[in-house]
Amino acid sequence: MTNPVLKFADVPLVRAAERRGDRDWLAARLAREDTRVIPVWRDRNLIEEGSSPSLPTSRVCRGRVAGDVLAASCETVFLGMDEDHAVFAADLSATEEEEAAAVAGSIGTYHDLWRAGPSIDARGAALMAYARGMLFWHRQNRYCGRCGHATESREGGHRRRCTNKDCGKSAFPRIDPAVITLVEHRPDDGRPPRCLLGNHHRPPPNVFSTLSGYAEPGESLEETVAREVFEEVGVRVRASHYQASQPWPFPSSLMLGFRARAETTEIVVDPGELLEARWFTAEEVRTFGEWGDESVPWALPRKDSIARYLVDTWLSEVSAL
Repeated sequence: MTNPVLKFADVPLVRAAERRGDRDWLAARLAREDTRVIPVWRDRNLIEEGSSPSLPTSRVCRGRVAGDVLAASCETVFLGMDEDHAVFAADLSATEEEEAAAVAGSIGTYHDLWRAGPSIDARGAALMAYARGMLFWHRQNRYCGRCGHATESREGGHRRRCTNKDCGKSAFPRIDPAVITLVEHRPDDGRPPRCLLGNHHRPPPNVFSTLSGYAEPGESLEETVAREVFEEVGVRVRASHYQASQPWPFPSSLMLGFRARAETTEIVVDPGELLEARWFTAEEVRTFGEWGDESVPWALPRKDSIARYLVDTWLSEVSAL
């Protein structure tokens, strides 16, 4: 079994941080016809059909269209370099959706990346997530958190600075670290290994997935794993180990994937967090349907998620035992 691609990661750009503070260079790049622009409208990305109807791609504007998008933009962020081409994100949220699509040279619509992500090519998904995440941060930080004055964009959109001369506080793009954990139990009596999966309140209704939660101040990631698992299902864990990470721009998380061993197996579900949680053997998990198929009793997490990566990695390891 092959592991899924961790989408929204591996942005195909050189971020060129050394250029962010060079206003003349940025202005010159914004004026060039070979500059690329990714439009975003109210946290949604413009998606167009790719080489086949089943493989849509992100809308990346070039030439005159890129200039039109930049002219209509209420916020612009330098994302990086694609070979010798500068790439910017442009926020068109001040316009209506049809106008935002038309100015970008498309008759398409803007889509929620969370819903569209599974069917988008990996490169396009990473670019759209980066653009979406940066522009979301700008909209959330238009005013200073210390004095309440307006802030302004600096360093190509990678810093905002308070305009109050007596304050001048800087704010930088932030992400929210969250752990996501596959809990396993390997009995000593020869019974097959099991993994612990939960049915969350969010749709689709039949998906059983891994457990997750945000890290709190003064807490290591390993402590977060233990606390979140116990709070959600009442199971004590030990020996948690990092597996992989995935940017998750919904709106601004970084998912840090772990595997943990269960010390106890009795499940006590917190109804505020989960509808249900169960132990499953690998044989049972292999009978699950795919995310979005509501005709089956149990379904796997979506293919582009780190939750699916953790499940599939566990299945591969158990198969090798």
